[in-house]
Amino acid sequence: MKKTLVKMVLAGAMALSFMSCGKKKVDIGIVLPTNAEPRWSREGENFAALVKDKFSAEIMYSQRSSDLERTNIDSLINKGMKVLIISTPESTAAASAIEEAHKNGVTVICYDRLILNTDAVDYFVTFNFHKVGMAQAQYLLDKTVPGSKGNSLFLYAGAPSDNNAFLIFGGAWEVLQPKIVDGTFVIRNSSKAVALQNKKELTRAEMAEIIDQITTDWDFDVAKKRAADNLTMLKDSEKGVCYVLSPNDGTARSMGDEFAKDSAVTKYYTTGLDAELASLQYIVDGKQSMTVFNDTDTLEKDVLELASKILAGQRPTMTAFSDNGKKKVPAQQSAITAIDKDNIQKLIDIDYNGAKTKLQM
Repeated sequence: MKKTLVKMVLAGAMALSFMSCGKKKVDIGIVLPTNAEPRWSREGENFAALVKDKFSAEIMYSQRSSDLERTNIDSLINKGMKVLIISTPESTAAASAIEEAHKNGVTVICYDRLILNTDAVDYFVTFNFHKVGMAQAQYLLDKTVPGSKGNSLFLYAGAPSDNNAFLIFGGAWEVLQPKIVDGTFVIRNSSKAVALQNKKELTRAEMAEIIDQITTDWDFDVAKKRAADNLTMLKDSEKGVCYVLSPNDGTARSMGDEFAKDSAVTKYYTTGLDAELASLQYIVDGKQSMTVFNDTDTLEKDVLELASKILAGQRPTMTAFSDNGKKKVPAQQSAITAIDKDNIQKLIDIDYNGAKTKLQM
């Protein structure tokens, strides 16, 4: 266990540092959460291809460790970094590290995840995660029989340390709450959500209460255990057709496997996010219902284009803003697309994630 952790830490500190070999200075530092998960390892590879021979850049992974993240940022500051592109799972813990970068004249771009409660964020390149939650919830609602009541709803969320978990859950709540109040859905796994179900708009503190109870921490094993525990506590009559708000693809697969094993579950619908290849196969096989496709290829190009303009001395203006609790951060938002069995061909046609060659249809 300890040897594995050491290997991960070393990987985080050194990953793709070859990008700056032979160069004394690094213009662009890219700090990503981990290379141990499909989405982020793929993005790291894509960034490496995009910056090769074009930028003086270095890509580093923090392995979901705030300490390693700070070490990575400090290292990049010492190498003369001018622009920091950072995606962090800790929406507040990274503030002090980027503030140090800011003091050293570094322009900070939050990539995909907004860092909260600091004025050291200059730009935010992201998807509209509120709309991700809305799309997930709407899919579940569309799968109910019109006019039916008492449909079993299971609410799950990402990590409470991640601002995106709040954005996704808030979007889902906007769609689901009226249908909970009118009896279309009955919440089966969260007493906190039941206590607040009559509130159309939740404060962040109220959302935090619910998310703390239903969090998966974006972790497959945590999600699997939470789903198993929730199902164990219910009567068979409270299962039947189950509607599962699962926050992303990894949790959707692990929780879906648990719902599939329960003989009292006659059918289940699971939502997802990231269009991971494994989940696209699950959708083809009928083991996951949908995913939300965020075209990270476009997002990567957009953030590097922004960084390039900054290095050229420009200060791009944006019409959208995201409030991080300290300032309204100029934000560039990319579109999202809900994917299920009916339109999965769209991803196969563009060969996203190698879908064309790897999916077993």
